[in-house]
Amino acid sequence: MPRAIGFLIFPGFQLLDAAGPIAAFEIAGQYGQGAYALHILALEAGRVRSSSGATLEAEAIVEAPALDTLVIAGGMGTRDPAILAGLAGDVRTVASSARRMASVCSGAFILAEAGLLDGRRATTHWSRTTGFSQRYPKVKLEPDRIYVKDGPVWSSAGITAGIDLALALIAEDLGDDIARRTAQQLVVYHRRPGGQSQFSALLEMDRPEGRFGNLLGWMRERLHEPLNVERLADRAAMSPRNFARAFAAETGVTPARAVERLRVEAARERIEAGPEPIELIAEAAGFGEPERMRRAFLRAFGQPPQALRRTARAD
Repeated sequence: MPRAIGFLIFPGFQLLDAAGPIAAFEIAGQYGQGAYALHILALEAGRVRSSSGATLEAEAIVEAPALDTLVIAGGMGTRDPAILAGLAGDVRTVASSARRMASVCSGAFILAEAGLLDGRRATTHWSRTTGFSQRYPKVKLEPDRIYVKDGPVWSSAGITAGIDLALALIAEDLGDDIARRTAQQLVVYHRRPGGQSQFSALLEMDRPEGRFGNLLGWMRERLHEPLNVERLADRAAMSPRNFARAFAAETGVTPARAVERLRVEAARERIEAGPEPIELIAEAAGFGEPERMRRAFLRAFGQPPQALRRTARAD
């Protein structure tokens, strides 16, 4: 029997949050010889308008067949308390019988409103993490992840990360080969690791007009060296003031913030990879001493390095 996969939408949902995973499961179902039956769901049956104005035709969630997996889209609609409250009860009902629950982007707000993330690890779009943590303090938010699995509940970062999430779900169901073939058909990476940094993904987007791609690569090779604004500006052949302004405008972060995050990424990879002493990692990544690295990890991930190491070992 095909697995029933539901995709929950609501007024103001982000179109790609739903369409990306829908396309991934559709293609995987073709490769898997009818492995999936897809259902677009909403609070009420009918057309549901996305934030872009495009609409999808949905079934009422209360009339949906027994679901194997529910994937909840994100979007501007999750800022509406009435939408969150209206969907929470039905989502809890589905969760009582579904094998898996998943959210894309700010769809995590709906899972959290239903109480399904209490005590669990989760992620959401980087721009919504502060508000999420304030509203749902019982959730162990990992704000920089592409996607997170905690038992039967999955969550992902924004927009295209929903495709990464869907490919990971497909691999769990049908194996890596079908997930890889699905990714090839979609012309996307075959399963970016869930632990990849959202920040890294943003910085590494290839812009034809980008001025700082080469500089970022140069910075990564010298994280153990001093990387102040003056040195970076000299490398970019700009005055420090103009460099700082241009860099922030293009990347969305200050040079100092970028250096810290690049160091955090490099340190995190080594921390999660094995038992290398924290002191040596802090020195190699350019933090100099463990306490400085610990504070940077708390800013970036809300957890100290030792906690991330324990989580990696548990996974």
